[in-house]
Amino acid sequence: MTFNRDFLSGGERKVKKTTLILGCGDIGMALGGELLSAGHRVIGARRSVAALEASGIEPLPLDLYDEEALAALPDVDYVVYILSADRFDEAAYRAAYPDGLKAVLRTYEERDVTPKRLFFVSSTSVYGQKEGEQVDETTPAESPGFAGALMREAEQALSKSSLVGTAVRFSGIYGPGRDRLIRQVLEGRISPKTPPMYSNRIHRDDCAGVLAHLIGLDVAGHTLDDLYLASDCAPEPLHDVMAWLAGQLKVEPTEVIQAPLRKRASKRCDNSRLLATGYTFRFPSYREGYAQVMKEGGFLPEPV
Repeated sequence: MTFNRDFLSGGERKVKKTTLILGCGDIGMALGGELLSAGHRVIGARRSVAALEASGIEPLPLDLYDEEALAALPDVDYVVYILSADRFDEAAYRAAYPDGLKAVLRTYEERDVTPKRLFFVSSTSVYGQKEGEQVDETTPAESPGFAGALMREAEQALSKSSLVGTAVRFSGIYGPGRDRLIRQVLEGRISPKTPPMYSNRIHRDDCAGVLAHLIGLDVAGHTLDDLYLASDCAPEPLHDVMAWLAGQLKVEPTEVIQAPLRKRASKRCDNSRLLATGYTFRFPSYREGYAQVMKEGGFLPEPV
């Protein structure tokens, strides 16, 4: 199965679909651009819509915690819920994920015309594995931390809803402007080699690509699962990732990062279910992805 940009059937173009992106930030704007190219009408909802000017995405100022604003959400074919918490604490995560999603679900459940499918962007933080275990969509998601637990609560709310929904668990997102690991390496820092702490990543452009791909499949009438794990094809120890970056940046690591044991996570994400849908990663590993980020961000040393 492949994503058909024109959604052609019998030589005729299908009726234009409308997609609402709730939390239309970095990933949402990249997704919106892909959907516009595919013939969608795209509405982007966020608190400040100035960034959407000239993007082709229709701006919709929205405070998710305003019940009147939620009641005024338009009827659409697809909803993509991709909000981010304002800060890393339990109250902010509860508001942005389970509480926010439940409010949107209630809004659309009460209508005569409901979205064809609602996509919830979740996270692989729902897993609690620490010994490098392989995880997939069937692995119990029992994170001991509040972030993963609240993400899982939101997923469960979607699965119990009368609306048709799919949750997509992204691993560590990197890309333009998401270059924290590069900057750590430039500071001479590196993750310890032992015990190995596996790292799972996905480029921002693949986040948008995966969502556009799944929407395209649904438009074309293909059956979707209710859960996908979206991570690239190279889960590797974080030490190896940072050592590779150091080699590209021509930096000699001088400091080993010692994370508290209670905060360490180590798992290997299996993306087989996603690959089986026909999705092809633009950046199948951190090597291709970080090479692009370093080049476009001006991080690479000048050739001698």
